[in-house]
Amino acid sequence: MEELNITRRKFIATTSVGALGTIFTATASSCGNTNPASGKLALLGGDPVRSKDWMSWPIWDPKAEDPALSVLRSGKWYREWGTEVKKFEKMYAELIGTKRALATASGTTALEVALHVLGVDAGDEVIVSPYTFIATYNVVFNAKALPVFADTDQETFTINPKTIEERINERTKAILPVHILGLPADMNSINAIAKKHDLVVIEDACQAWLAEYDGKKCGTLGDLGCFSFQNSKHLPSGEGGAVTGNDDSLMDMCHSYHNCGRAYGNTQGEFHGYAFRGGNMRMMEIQAVILMNQMNRIKADADKRLGNALYLDSKLKNIPGIIPYKLSDGADRSAYHLYPFRYKKEYFDNLPREKFLQALAAEGINCNNGYGPQYNDGLIEEALNSRGYKRLFTEQRLNAYREELKNLPDNDQLTQEAVWLFQNMLLGEKSDMDDIINAVEKIYENRKQLI
Repeated sequence: MEELNITRRKFIATTSVGALGTIFTATASSCGNTNPASGKLALLGGDPVRSKDWMSWPIWDPKAEDPALSVLRSGKWYREWGTEVKKFEKMYAELIGTKRALATASGTTALEVALHVLGVDAGDEVIVSPYTFIATYNVVFNAKALPVFADTDQETFTINPKTIEERINERTKAILPVHILGLPADMNSINAIAKKHDLVVIEDACQAWLAEYDGKKCGTLGDLGCFSFQNSKHLPSGEGGAVTGNDDSLMDMCHSYHNCGRAYGNTQGEFHGYAFRGGNMRMMEIQAVILMNQMNRIKADADKRLGNALYLDSKLKNIPGIIPYKLSDGADRSAYHLYPFRYKKEYFDNLPREKFLQALAAEGINCNNGYGPQYNDGLIEEALNSRGYKRLFTEQRLNAYREELKNLPDNDQLTQEAVWLFQNMLLGEKSDMDDIINAVEKIYENRKQLI
């Protein structure tokens, strides 16, 4: 209970009054006992703990239909002819607590814009978290730079700052921490390392809307922050993204780069036409309309996920072999894009994680085993064997890089133990959370049936 109380106190200063009621209720309820279903496991023909469906996602609000139709009928679908993208950018900057936001076509393109504007170029190296969606790797490769992986902190699921400095060399240009699953990385430590070595920091906050660290929102703690609005995200528009920042000069350059290199803002008086390199990474007007409607629910949804996550924390940690995530030092609040825990099979009589997940799914609790060691997939060798990389990096460096990929022990282990619960599940009621807890307890108590 002490650990949960400390976490709860952290949230009091930054959480709405309505959410606090949910949190205190969840905390008080955690003192009681759940009643896990007993008997035959559903995977073996028994009755499942849960038979009803989980909330579908995304959720469409009919109130968005008239504004969406208005944009469609206007023919002003392109941001330069309309007003909706600009409105969204202002609203999103206010939501995140940053001076400016730039809407982009996706979270991936947001990262590409940020890397380019902050000077990551061919032959550079970027320190990256290995436990992340593949886009974080790909954008570095697309810049013809080398994504150098620091190891993961298994408890927090985020990059371990203690493993960053040993990866820095004369070619290192940036650190790209990822607030993965909505869990804030240890930004105070990361920023201190960056300052010491004169590196830029780009936050991959693509899963971290309204996550908080040291009293600030994720995406406002580095030189630039990047977000995604893909269909599964808490703020969805099918596709879409944003770059956030407080430096007008940087943000002006971000706008230019995402808009074919056209001069923008402070550069307009000095340059004309296509003054800079760039591409077309713009958001469409209809996406902005959808996003502004979805923003009506994002704070309430975030508070709901928080209360349910704290309740799960208080219960799941008592089940042998189940280790919920831990917030990084300095972190105040996760976004809970996914709720992660580690599954220690030795407490389940060495029942493989795959079998545990199958048993959970049979009980009505669909989960995921998370990211694998993607650096063992083909994309890295494909890049290293390309003519471009052989020109940019010596054979000695590329071979040393291959060896570095074999030295990520904590991340390798995490990829074998992680289990994710989906964000829409955390929008349920306390009884829904009890279904999750009861299903895990049921499998633990009846684990020998699966051996």
